[in-house]
Formats: sequence, C-alpha cells, structure tokens
Amino acid sequence: MAEFSGHLSLCAAVRDHGRTVLASQSFRAPFHISKPYWDPDAHVLLIQVVNPTAGILAGDRLESEIRVEPAAALLVTTPSASRVFQMRGGNAESRQHFSVSSGGWLEVMPEPLVPHRGSRYHQRTIVDVEAGGTLFFVDQWVAGRIGHGEAWCWDRLRLDLTVRVGGELALRERLDQSGDELRALAELAGSGASACFANALLVTSDPAAPWRPALAALHRDGLWLGVSALRRGGWSIKLVAPDTIRLRQALREARRILTPHFPRLSCDPRKL
Repeated sequence: MAEFSGHLSLCAAVRDHGRTVLASQSFRAPFHISKPYWDPDAHVLLIQVVNPTAGILAGDRLESEIRVEPAAALLVTTPSASRVFQMRGGNAESRQHFSVSSGGWLEVMPEPLVPHRGSRYHQRTIVDVEAGGTLFFVDQWVAGRIGHGEAWCWDRLRLDLTVRVGGELALRERLDQSGDELRALAELAGSGASACFANALLVTSDPAAPWRPALAALHRDGLWLGVSALRRGGWSIKLVAPDTIRLRQALREARRILTPHFPRLSCDPRKL
C-alpha cells in the first residue's frame, strides 16, 4: 500500500487592492486546494483543502504550514470528514503549524476526523499568534464509523496542541486515548455511542468576553460546553455532543454568537 509524505504550505498577504491573496502556495499529495474564494462582505479569503485519496493510511506523514501576514484574513476548511483507516502495523502522523502576524486573522475549521477500527493517529498542532493577531481554530472528531458498528474501536488517538501568544506559552494540552478510554468520557457526559467532540481555540488580544454568557448557555439539551481562559490572550472552548448533527448545530450557534465581536466569522465555511 502506498504511503504519502504530503505537505501543504500557504501564506496569505494583503495586496494594494486591499484583498487577501495567497502570496505563496505549495502542496503535494494527498493535499490539494480548491480555487480561492474572496468574501467581499467578511473581507476574508476562503480556501478548501481537499484530500483526493480515500483517506489517511498507515505510514502517512503529513506536514502543513499556514501563515497569515499583517492585515490579511484567511479561512481554511475542508469539504468532507478526514478518515483514518485501519492499520495492521505502524501509524499515521500529521504536523501542522499555524502562525498569525499582528493585525492578521486566521480561522481553521476542518470537518471532523473519523478514526476507523484499529487505527493509530498522532496529530501535532503548533499555534503562534503575534500580539494583535486573532485566530479561531476548531478541531473535531467523532466516535468512529457509527453506521458500521465501529464506535470507539480505534487503537490510539493522540492530539497534541501547543499555543504561543506574543512568543510566550499560553496553552499546552494533549489527548492521548484509546477508543475504550474515551468512551468513558462520553458515558460521563451521557452522550452515548455516537458522541462527537470539538476543541475550539480563540486567540484574541481583547481581554473582554461579553459573548461568554451566551456561549455558556449552549450547555443544554445533551450538549456539554465549557469555556476556560488561557494563561494569556485567549480562550479554550470544549464541546461534547450526542451526534454530528448536534455538534454542527452547536458550532454554528457558537460562530453566530461570536460574529458580532469578530465580524470575519461571518464568512461561511460552506460557501464553496
């Protein structure tokens, strides 16, 4: 079976006409990007990153680097879920680095990760945001292929996140769980076999959070949501939902609540 060593490198910058463009881009399979779309209302450049292969396989090594220059605004998303397939040996790894300059805006909101039976996946994410930069990053994952009876059947899922704001460490966290171990958290939340998770990160230089009560009020009707302040410069938002529909609704509501305070969230990730 073929193993991929793919890379994605994007740099967004503002040109004289005031629009954000891709000042540089480079990618290799299994990464591919769609034609960029400029949202004139939100003043955001929208990019979809596509995986033209079946999904993530044993031995795959994926590297991505996304940078936003001063005054530029970029939204990066995916058109469909990322599937991590069964592995008879070895594992798959992804390393991603997001950096935002002062005055820049970056939103990264891919569709959920779906770990299949017997899969082993390690994702390392490093976020660097300069003082005055803003970032909204949402990482989603589900219990597995529910329709195939594969809930909580993966071998190992490890998600490492390091966040630096203004050059100082603001957050370091790790999820390193087998399917059985994470099932216990879903049972604690009462979310059942089809539970879905999201880890959202909002980095902002504005210490005020008038949106927080409305966001916390989403914690109801089977949805668990918590908001915690970072050591500096932002907020960590955790969600546990009973299914993908409820998770999608919650994230849509969260973006709606945040949009008046961060207008570039008005750019629709599903626009393309």
